[in-house]
Amino acid sequence: MIPGLETARRLVVKIGSSLLVEETSGQIRRAWLDSLSDDVARCRARGQEVILVSSGAVAVGRRHLGLTPPLRLEEKQAAAATGQIRLAHAYQESLARHDLTVAQVLLTIDDSENRRRYLNARNTLDTLLRLGAVPVINENDTVATQEIRFGDNDRLAARVAQMTGADALVLFSDIDGLYTGNPRSNPDAEFIPVVREITAEVEAMAGDPGSAYGSGGMVTKLAAARICMHAGCRMAIALGQPLHPLQAIENGARCTWFLPGDEPKNAWKRWIAGSLKPEGEIIVDEGACRALRSGRSLLPAGVVAVSGDFQRGDGVVVRGPDGRVIARGLSAYSAEDARLIIGHRSGDIAEILGYQGRDEIIHRDDLVIEK
Repeated sequence: MIPGLETARRLVVKIGSSLLVEETSGQIRRAWLDSLSDDVARCRARGQEVILVSSGAVAVGRRHLGLTPPLRLEEKQAAAATGQIRLAHAYQESLARHDLTVAQVLLTIDDSENRRRYLNARNTLDTLLRLGAVPVINENDTVATQEIRFGDNDRLAARVAQMTGADALVLFSDIDGLYTGNPRSNPDAEFIPVVREITAEVEAMAGDPGSAYGSGGMVTKLAAARICMHAGCRMAIALGQPLHPLQAIENGARCTWFLPGDEPKNAWKRWIAGSLKPEGEIIVDEGACRALRSGRSLLPAGVVAVSGDFQRGDGVVVRGPDGRVIARGLSAYSAEDARLIIGHRSGDIAEILGYQGRDEIIHRDDLVIEK
């Protein structure tokens, strides 16, 4: 049985330009946006956290600047700069009808691949969600030249889902899911309701990357699905044009679900345990060993020594007093700062470092205990 959207604790929704912006006028489709905001408000009312990944800045901005396609790269960047303001304002107005606060976040793919920037972005998004805001994320198109050239917000949405430990990602599209071929040109193409593994056969269904069906279409969506499934996040490709598109999925509208084998937390921990090269070591006392094994975070007070030259967000090994490895995790501090605060209470961090960092050197969510 496929878990419904209502079971997701944290939901990411990707909105493409064609859904949000009128092709001829360049105006934002306010009726559609309001219906989506109604859906988001309903999700929030039942305790779900929602993140929106939105395209549309270039499409909105180029008309206001009087630009006509094809656009040079610098013109696309200029269009994005003016369009992003209008796009954020539209989301703010629409969600304000439900007393929901909007937070604009501009990211690039690189922000999800550099560990330090990844950790900063993740902490910011976690904080916004904890404070009740709805983050609206777009590519930082004015500087992210690669993202502009490929328009790959599908992959960005998947990286956001991975980064935030989301349970589900919905990619709204102009097609209701994955088919064995291009349904627009092949009447015999069959709909695929569920995918549990992305095989070569599944990839072949996306078509030629140079085709209209493939380029910027199903190929990028399958790349997004692969990222999500590795992160333990389920993903849906669904038709976005109808009003209240999230409610439509809950009411049984046809879509393709990509289902992972793990939950997000398990996939994240597995990545920490097996994919990170440790950049340093942290030695802890016996009391800290007991605390870690009981599921707690690693606090500065329990650390007796730090070795290596790691940075914030880097992987480290945690050793007990006897030298045995007891855990692996992501450090919230550089080695330099960690050496200054070890043995101290968390309340002393601001006075010692001159800024208030996290209370933990390694948070329990970023920590894997060795068996």
